[in-house]
Amino acid sequence: MSASPTSHAAVDRVAAALAAQGLEPEIVWFDDAVTTARLAADALGVEVGQIANSLVFTLDDEPILVLTSGAHRVDTEWLGSALGGVIHRASKETVKQATGQVIGGVAPLGHPAPVRTIVDTDLAAFPVVWAAAGHAKTVFSTTFDDLVRITRGTPHAVEPAALPIVEPAAVRERS
Repeated sequence: MSASPTSHAAVDRVAAALAAQGLEPEIVWFDDAVTTARLAADALGVEVGQIANSLVFTLDDEPILVLTSGAHRVDTEWLGSALGGVIHRASKETVKQATGQVIGGVAPLGHPAPVRTIVDTDLAAFPVVWAAAGHAKTVFSTTFDDLVRITRGTPHAVEPAALPIVEPAAVRERS
């Protein structure tokens, strides 16, 4: 992590948007980009599930932001069906146009206009979650409840619930 904070227009917009929502978390700057959940978690010394990945997709050609736990991937076919449409990965141009930020540093807020947002319910398991702050070298901490509030997001699973593993009767009988 960097000892002296740096400035960047997108990060400044995120800080202003956070302040407008009544939050003033420290924006942490890293010396190197942390463009994956694993890199961010390692740099912060937290569980990868605490990282709120900001992924931009299109849902029937409209941008949608999915804030997902770094512990798993979005099942786009399942989520699209659950939301009543078809989800595709957004192009880098769509990401920039919708958020004003580039892939790798997309924050949950600070966008030119509101973006429909889905917040992974798995993030609720953690008292603190970390999200990008508008640049690939920045993050800020928040809570699941505040993440939902500041994004006006919809809490929703991003993959189907895992089914329990049931052993066949023949295996149980041998035990």
